[in-house]
Amino acid sequence: MNPVPTAAGRASMNDVAALAGVSAQTVSRVANAHPRVLPETRERVLEAMRTLGYRPNSAARNLKSGRFRSVGFVTFNLTTLGNKRTLDAVASAAGAAGYTTTLLSIADPTQLDVVGAFSRLEEQAVDGIILVMSAEVGPVDQLTITAGLPVVVVDSDAILPYPIVDTDQEGGTTLAIEHLIGLGHRDIVHVSGPASSYSARRRADMYRRLVVERGLRDREVLVGDWSAQSGLAIGRAIMQSGSIPTAVFAANDQMALGLLKAVHEHGLRVPEDISVVGFDDSDEAIAFWPALTTVHQNFDAVGRKATDILLSLIHGREVVHETQLIATSLVVRDSTGPVPG
Repeated sequence: MNPVPTAAGRASMNDVAALAGVSAQTVSRVANAHPRVLPETRERVLEAMRTLGYRPNSAARNLKSGRFRSVGFVTFNLTTLGNKRTLDAVASAAGAAGYTTTLLSIADPTQLDVVGAFSRLEEQAVDGIILVMSAEVGPVDQLTITAGLPVVVVDSDAILPYPIVDTDQEGGTTLAIEHLIGLGHRDIVHVSGPASSYSARRRADMYRRLVVERGLRDREVLVGDWSAQSGLAIGRAIMQSGSIPTAVFAANDQMALGLLKAVHEHGLRVPEDISVVGFDDSDEAIAFWPALTTVHQNFDAVGRKATDILLSLIHGREVVHETQLIATSLVVRDSTGPVPG
């Protein structure tokens, strides 16, 4: 009599391993079309899958081709605007190509957690992984442990053996600072995101470079945590410092929102007394008081490009392993104006 699935109604990877007389790791390798499996072992595992009706991600119909029509999406923080929009774009682009998207959000972005996420996605039989690597995770050499799965990295400038897709952080920063310079500002404070963030570091580095190149007042970069609360706290400190700049460039819109509140609390006007620029172009930016001038990031284009590259890798098409930068644009609203007379 043929073995039957477990009481839960669905066979597990261990059930397949027991029937085929192999390890669960071998079953996983077969499910992911790993090349280092003996043909006779592969056939024995496939036969066990068929006998038990094993369906990793409902993909058993694709076992012969080794394709599961699914991509994995790994992110360190799903609460940020960029990560949410990128996920939406990936899921939409993957769906249009007939692929499902499996999400894994890592609360504590360490090297081991990322490798562990790759392993879990391997168990769920995905064909490739998009990693939104928005923060450092230490040395990156272990990140090559992906059981041979194609990987595309988003939001990173780490040296990795994978294609990388990112927003043009330097270009966006230049647009913001040059806009303020064009309005006559020479005393511009930058409120950065956390030091562990690749994008925050690149924006801050570009700001420092422009300060030198354009002869601006040399100001300390103030570091927030992306939240409106941190922007408010930093804004209050600026207002009480006795050295108020004529403009502030915040590394995201939420910190800019906190800055606006701090300015209003101090009895100053935006932009008559101080100009404020954000970064992201969030949906709410137009409703800030006043409406926020900000750098628009095309997260939809980032997600689509990352998905297109990943699907090309999955289908064996040649891909150039270099960083693909998606252009930014400046959205000018009411929060910036000429330098106060």
